[in-house]
Amino acid sequence: MAEKTNRTRRWVLLGGCAVVAGGFAIREYRLVPQDYAGGQISVSAAHKRAVSGDILLVDIRTPREWQATGIGEAAHPLDMRRDDFEQALAQLTEGRLDAPVALICARGVRSARLSNRLTEAGFTNIIDVPEGMLGSAAGPGWVRAGLPVQRKEEGTE
Repeated sequence: MAEKTNRTRRWVLLGGCAVVAGGFAIREYRLVPQDYAGGQISVSAAHKRAVSGDILLVDIRTPREWQATGIGEAAHPLDMRRDDFEQALAQLTEGRLDAPVALICARGVRSARLSNRLTEAGFTNIIDVPEGMLGSAAGPGWVRAGLPVQRKEEGTE
């Protein structure tokens, strides 16, 4: 009887370890950006170039995130979860797939993934902002860098 109890405990312990390891693997996948072979830019350079009109800066976060932190000055809010995201982006670039577009999210994970997806879809000048709004290993991010933000306008996505 004791041997059966010990065997059951070992399986429970082993199963618990597997669940914890799986949780860490999922966390790492979600928080570590994919490699993006295209261009990258810092938040300060993205701000400067967006204000001057050299690039189209697109904030791909959700409306809830825009409400929480605001949107970077000169950035266009466009929720990446929209079914028509690529078409809406093409509208912002006036149909130019070669227009310089910088993507920013919270911490650089979603922007890197979306940069890859848009490059595969035919956009040829996508630039990732790996610091994001809140900072990452790439840098402090837009908010901590003290760059100006604007509040989301109603109906904008």
